[in-house]
Amino acid sequence: MTATAEQLAAFRADIGNVRCIDEEKLVQAKSRDYYWYSPILKEWLDHCSGQLLVRPRNEEEVKTVAGAAARHRIALTIRGGGTGNYGQCVPVEGGVILEITGLSAIREIAEGRVVCEAGARIGQVENAVAETGQMLSMFPSTKRIATMGGFVAGGSGGIGSLRHGMLRDGQNITYLRVVTVEEEPRVIELHGRDILKAQHAYGTNGIITAMDYALAPATDWIHSIALFDGYPTALEFAIQAQASGTDAYLITVVDRRFARFYRRLTEYFPVDRDAVFSMVAPDAMAGFRARVADLGGTVSLAGSHREVEAANLPPAWECGWNHTTLQALKLEPGAWSYLQVAYPRPFDPSLVARQQERYGEELYFHHEMARMDGEVQVFALPLVSWRGRERTYEIIKEMEETDGCTIFDPHAITIEDGGMKEIDAAQIEFKKEADPHGLMNPGKTRGWLPGMARA
Repeated sequence: MTATAEQLAAFRADIGNVRCIDEEKLVQAKSRDYYWYSPILKEWLDHCSGQLLVRPRNEEEVKTVAGAAARHRIALTIRGGGTGNYGQCVPVEGGVILEITGLSAIREIAEGRVVCEAGARIGQVENAVAETGQMLSMFPSTKRIATMGGFVAGGSGGIGSLRHGMLRDGQNITYLRVVTVEEEPRVIELHGRDILKAQHAYGTNGIITAMDYALAPATDWIHSIALFDGYPTALEFAIQAQASGTDAYLITVVDRRFARFYRRLTEYFPVDRDAVFSMVAPDAMAGFRARVADLGGTVSLAGSHREVEAANLPPAWECGWNHTTLQALKLEPGAWSYLQVAYPRPFDPSLVARQQERYGEELYFHHEMARMDGEVQVFALPLVSWRGRERTYEIIKEMEETDGCTIFDPHAITIEDGGMKEIDAAQIEFKKEADPHGLMNPGKTRGWLPGMARA
């Protein structure tokens, strides 16, 4: 589907004053995300690039770009902050990259909700809602860079999922505003559960320009590190803390072998102790400390976000989830990859012990406490010593067939292979309506077949 020079020239003429860039190095830079976490995706996607970059400033300019792409049958890939890990915003068939960051307005802040444009940085929205005594229900560990629309279209959960579930659960998102990619683009508003037609669709079925997002009362969380002599004890602490209803926004259990990757935390996370990184409500800290002591642990760090950053230490949210992978790759590039694991419910910690024994130095584990569909859900994002594609998929097979885990494959670019495990018929039906020519982010969903495209 790579566009010809004639198509691109006609497209540029058609979009008028919308900012359009063809400088090769910049276009290539904007054709990247963090897919290089996976050596498999790195080999696959390194050569991929868009052909033009457009930077609309408002929804009307988005519609201008969408209409031109439809008329000239040019592939269109939407980009936010570019912090995804699976090549969500990498154009595999060239075409136009639409950078959404120009749409950054925060339209309304009310009790429990914020309405903002898709290109607003998550940190920007967080600062705005903080002025009203509220905070976001959840955010990714990359919130300093990521956009609201990118998280909604490419993410599934993160820091805060311990309290508020996954993005698609409950009331985390109840409104999406979507521009269609047609000769005469329309705006479709999705409400309630209908937002699932476009949420976590990798930008394959409509251009999200605005959304609402759940807020919670602001809490000055205490960022803490609890140390234990043994991973099973650290994991048991996390399970007990969640089961007892400890008022926490984040609980992450981290194997002591990660300690060498956290150089700024040497004093607080030594190589001979396993750690639990948490964000705990101030009035819950006494009970938190008592529970740590009951299991023979110690609290090596406890401070507010302001205090932690003043000490030049990372906040707790940058010590878990996929920031662990980033820290390892910064120190030992090429040595590691990772997996995303969902454990069977109810969670059995003895399964983790068996996995640790089975894989030894090949996998470094850390576990995330969360909720899914209203139930306790334990995830892991283990580091995997890179020994090639074949070995990686042997491990995936073992964990799924022997252990009953679900692997959200971070080495695949399609929605289905990476997470859903099945084709979402509602998303494909919505694509027929919002992207009838099949131009959006081609190659990212197996559910769309060439014969579905409107002539």
